[in-house]
Amino acid sequence: MGSLISLMNIAQQALNADQNALNVTSNNVANQNTPGYTREVVAWQTTDVVSLSGGGYSAGVSSTAVSQRDRVLEQEVQQQIQVQGQSGALQSALQQVEDIFGLSSTSTSASTTALGSAVDSFFSSLSSLAANPSDTSTRQSVLAAASKLASAFNSASNQLTQMTSGLNQQVTSVVGQVNSLTSTIASLNKQISSTSPNGDAGPLEDQRQQAIEKLSALVGLDQISTENNGITLTTSNGAVLVDGASSFALQTTLVSGNTDVVSSTGQDVTSGLTGGQLGGVLEARDQQIPAYASALDNLAYAIGTQVNTQNEAGLDGNGNPGAALFTLTPTATGAAAAIQVATSDPSAVAAAAVGEGTSGNGNATALSGLASAALVGGQTANGFYAALLSQIGNDAAGATTDNTAQQATLTQLTSQRDSLSAVSLDEEASNLTEYQRSYEAAAKMFTIADTLMADALNLGVESAVS
Repeated sequence: MGSLISLMNIAQQALNADQNALNVTSNNVANQNTPGYTREVVAWQTTDVVSLSGGGYSAGVSSTAVSQRDRVLEQEVQQQIQVQGQSGALQSALQQVEDIFGLSSTSTSASTTALGSAVDSFFSSLSSLAANPSDTSTRQSVLAAASKLASAFNSASNQLTQMTSGLNQQVTSVVGQVNSLTSTIASLNKQISSTSPNGDAGPLEDQRQQAIEKLSALVGLDQISTENNGITLTTSNGAVLVDGASSFALQTTLVSGNTDVVSSTGQDVTSGLTGGQLGGVLEARDQQIPAYASALDNLAYAIGTQVNTQNEAGLDGNGNPGAALFTLTPTATGAAAAIQVATSDPSAVAAAAVGEGTSGNGNATALSGLASAALVGGQTANGFYAALLSQIGNDAAGATTDNTAQQATLTQLTSQRDSLSAVSLDEEASNLTEYQRSYEAAAKMFTIADTLMADALNLGVESAVS
């Protein structure tokens, strides 16, 4: 009798194990399109052997669901997300800079941009003045060209400033998103530690991993596994974001007109933040744009200073010593935003050289000659500006190439992870058939055991007990 009861128990456990396996398969199929879901497989285990009447018998089988995750591969994916996020944000910012300067994939010539055209027009107007120094309308054309040049500098500088302001707003927005995600991850850490401190937490771990990947797209992270199946997260420069069930919010503060990031301990961590959207935004704001703005200031200051110096060396239309044509800042800093035409009087243009009389053109010739003079950085104005545009174009093209390569690497890593963790409907269909047949076999075994038990109770009399 003991062996029949054992047989029925084994059959019952087989039914339960097969039912669990069918449930796992059904859950996989149901979640095939769920973002972040990690497929589960069935782990089968024989139960402990028991002794009956001096013999050893297996007590049956059990099955559990195990998520198919590779933690090393998951971390590689999230690290690549950080790299791709930074290169993507930088690419977007540099494309905006290209738009400011009028560059495109088909046109990188300085003369086709608004500022390049304004520089050419200004020096061309000075050449016209040298050919006709006494003509009032020609002098007026010089002032009009100077005004157009100043406006082009002002516009480019102001747009860079506005872009910096927009990047500052992005910093604030990203920090808010980071704090929301770190709070979610800390909460999931707490749930996982209390429900599955020593094993796979299934959907809770899926949710945590998905939140970490979203966080990786925003900021560079370092991840450390801790006891009770927990995770500690820090920024790339060591500021703690999550430690167990606690999250530590980042803050923002205004420093020299820019929005900087401060850790929960009050330390400014801006300069060391890399990775993710925040890393790309900060790289564009703190490295690329200041370099372009400085070059633009140097060009505006050099042209304005040299033209002012040369105009002051000649005689204006009234025979008086020339004065400055442009108002400038004391140094190159901020020159592009501040440069303006200093006068609206056409006679203020000093076309004549000293000793020539008001109809002379010696100084106008010298002014027009500034177009071919080394004004800034050992280069002509056009040469310096062309080099600046080339640098912007190369930086933007490099960022685009880098982002494309990083995206390809991310796609490859994601495919490797998905080959292990994603749901395959073909595989699930095969498993469903296998578990169904196993269930049917266990049910048949239970029926046979039940029949034998009835025969034993009836002592061979079929009508007594059924």
